[in-house]
This record gives sequence, C-alpha cells and structure tokens, in this order.
Amino acid sequence: MKDLLNQIKRLRVLVIGDVMLDRYVIGGVHRISPEAPVPVLTVEEEKIVAGGAANVALNAASLGANVEVCGWFGDDSQGEQLRSLLYDQGVFVDESFLFSGAPTICKTRVTSSNQQICRVDRESSSGSYSPDLSLLDKNLISKVSSSDVVIISDYGKGFVSDDLYSLVRKNAKFVSVDPKPSRLLQYESPDLLTPNRMEALELAGKSRLMKEEFPEIEVVEEIFRKFSPAKLAITLGADGMLLAEDKEIKKIIPTAAREVFDVSGAGDTVIAVLSMALVANGNFEESAQLANLAAGIVVGKVGTATVTTEEIFSLL
Repeated sequence: MKDLLNQIKRLRVLVIGDVMLDRYVIGGVHRISPEAPVPVLTVEEEKIVAGGAANVALNAASLGANVEVCGWFGDDSQGEQLRSLLYDQGVFVDESFLFSGAPTICKTRVTSSNQQICRVDRESSSGSYSPDLSLLDKNLISKVSSSDVVIISDYGKGFVSDDLYSLVRKNAKFVSVDPKPSRLLQYESPDLLTPNRMEALELAGKSRLMKEEFPEIEVVEEIFRKFSPAKLAITLGADGMLLAEDKEIKKIIPTAAREVFDVSGAGDTVIAVLSMALVANGNFEESAQLANLAAGIVVGKVGTATVTTEEIFSLL
C-alpha cells in the first residue's frame, strides 16, 4: 500500500461536480428556550470546510495528487471562502467557473456533543446550477483529456448533466462516478461507480427505505444491466464495502472504522482514494482496502474531513 500511495502523488486528478461550503456551528445545550420548545445552543466554535465535490478534491490533494476542481462557485463571500480553502491546499480553481447566477451552495450544521441539532441550507432552487456546455466545451475537453482520472461528484444540484457526462466519457482516460439517483442520469459505462447502500437500491429501481436484508446479488445485477460499470463499489456503512466486477460480487470488505463520530464526507474519501489507487495500478481489492482504511479515519473525525498519507501510514 505504501508504494500505491507514492504512485498516487504522480497523478493529475480532475474533480467535476457540485461544490459546496460546509459551515459548522458547535456548542453546548444546557436548557430549552422559553420562547419555543427548542434547545438553546451556547456557541463555542465556528468553522468552515469544503463540501461536496470540493471535499472530494481536497481528499485527493491531501494524498499529494495534482488536483483541479470544476463546479459553479458563486460570486459571493461564501464562494470566496470556498476558493480560499481549496487554494490553501493546492487545489486549482479555474476562475471561469465563477458565476453570479445563484449563491454558492452552503450547508450550516448546528451541533452539540457531536450530534446535529439542525442543518440550514443556502442555495438556489431554480436549477441555476446547470452549466451552459456551449460556453465550456473546449475548456472542459482540454482539462478532461489531460487528466489521469476524472471524478464526477454528483450531489444532485444540477452541475452534472447527461450532456456533461457524455463529454467526459468520450474524452477521459478513466471516469469514476459518485451518483445521485434522485435525479437519475445516464452514467453509461463508468470505469468505477461508488453508490452507498441507499443509492445502490435506487439505482437498481428499489425503494431506499426497504426494511428487508440488502438484496446484494439482485442489486448488483441490475446496476450492471443499467449502467455497465467496469467496477462497482457499494459502501455499506458498518457492513463494509461490496466489490463487484464482471457483473459478479467479488468480495465484501469489513469496515475499517474504529470509532464513528460523523459520516459526513466519507463517500467523498472513498471515491477519491479508490479512483486514484486504481489508476495508480492498484488491483481492485488492494485499492478498496486503502479507500476503506482512509474512510475509517475520516469518520473518526467530527465534520466533513480529509485524510493524509501520514495518517494512513500510521495504521499500516
């Protein structure tokens, strides 16, 4: 695995998708408000981190890869803060993706004792995040074709579309997709598809709320029939990670998490690490073990987080 981590540092990675700013308001609750039956939070700390596709980019950069991210950054203070977070970690942001058509997507999580009390979302609901590909075609094609791996992080906000995916698939050496089934797109023949348990159920045409045991064989067969991925990795939370290839389940890897404080962004870590490890010539199981280990570190942190090479080395 150490050799694989060293190979990752040589990669050029392009992340495309819905970028967000995650804000955390952290404090303690000691009483209920006299104005309404709600807790009163005494604020002790506030912090901002990159979320969505921006967090995928930071996860790739934290392992030493050369990373660029493409997504709509609002021409506002939140967009400026998000770009600064990325620049500070060496992630390149093309200023042509700065726009004023909608606010930067921002999610504020109010927490106490590592538990969310509520979440406040700031975003446009009018579909303003869909890009005009006629303005971006040449620019995007150049970025895609010059990258070793393109990671599509779809959070369902509109930046990822069928036309954008088609452009990427035609010009990329390796494409991985973290899907959002609620606005199902034609993710045709990705090199890697990484849904979580509920997303996999939806991709297979089943209810994400089903109470029965996860029908892994049926789900895998249906996802391969619909999308023809070269490799499929389904993250199953405490049950680990299911690996499938050639329309068959190859292995289920147990979870590497020791303590779970916050699962926010764990899927971002998985797709970033697994994609890069595969492109760095790791085999499927070895690459998944590395991604699983990285995700296990991330969920042990509070809030959307990343993992470093040093943290992984310390556990090997």
